[in-house]
Amino acid sequence: MNKKQERQDKITSFVEEKKEVSISDILSFLSANINRKTLQRDLKELEDKLLIFKKGLGKSTIYSLSEAHEILKEVDVEKYFSVPYTEREVKKDFNFDIFKILDKDVFTKKEKERLENLHNKFIKNFSKYNSQTLINKEFERIMIEFSWKSSEIEGNTYSLLSTEALIKENIKEEGKSREETQMILNHKDAFNEAIQNRQRFLKLDYSDIEYIHRVLTKELGISQNVRNGIVGITGTKYKPLGNSFQLKEVLQEMVELINKKESFFEKVFLSLILISYIQVFEDGNKRTARMVSNAILLAHNSIPLSYRIVDVKEYKKASLLFYEINNISYFKKIFIEQFEDAVNNYFN
Repeated sequence: MNKKQERQDKITSFVEEKKEVSISDILSFLSANINRKTLQRDLKELEDKLLIFKKGLGKSTIYSLSEAHEILKEVDVEKYFSVPYTEREVKKDFNFDIFKILDKDVFTKKEKERLENLHNKFIKNFSKYNSQTLINKEFERIMIEFSWKSSEIEGNTYSLLSTEALIKENIKEEGKSREETQMILNHKDAFNEAIQNRQRFLKLDYSDIEYIHRVLTKELGISQNVRNGIVGITGTKYKPLGNSFQLKEVLQEMVELINKKESFFEKVFLSLILISYIQVFEDGNKRTARMVSNAILLAHNSIPLSYRIVDVKEYKKASLLFYEINNISYFKKIFIEQFEDAVNNYFN
């Protein structure tokens, strides 16, 4: 952690303790370690990151923590996961306030600009393609790499080349289980369904999530209904809801929140983290989340994510950070990196 980050962490801790503070209060707290101009720059950065809230003008200016501070603040990931999961202080139960918390802006102004610029770059690149055959080939490339990587996140051992051979030539790799092969093929089918039914995902519906899950889990012996019972998640003390009525209620609340969002990037990101967090089904939740989020990207004429360069361990850490302390900073970082990779790698 650099000196600026340490200083900003001290500032937010001080604001959290005192509730409301002035610049003079912070200067006194930090003593001679900072000048007023540097502090003003720090406060502006914290404000831009949506971590603190400013009210008033001039000498009457007061700073307080934003409501979204806990979910947006940067986490020292290495330090957090150096503590065994059995000893970590976490939110063990589903947080029913999560939808209220996420009703605020998810992305900072800087992050929004970055995502929008990348999207515009994709639109410009895509407009140069005047051959449907070439367009189809490029989407096939995305679908193959997505099917491989999304399955790998779930423990599938198919290689990228074997995934390509299976999808394009129906050649099954020797030594792989029927379930691994079916998982890959289900990803292919779900991706194609999303492309062919783009308009369906402009406004998300409860049934859309069930639909994608049904395609992703067919012939895998997984129940395709909302579960009614406890499900455990490896490596965490977080326990999702176990009652089907509650699960249906929070799923509907999630859908309403996503449909309220004006930015399709927020719709995409919230579907990615919340479907996984709620754990609606007995299995297949994370792959459903990735596919639904890609379907929303496709519906808004953007580029879907293949996750081809994502580190599986880091992806899982980002998920656990959201499950355990409802923090989205690391997952946002991964999401933006994967979107940038998709724009720079496909149709380019």
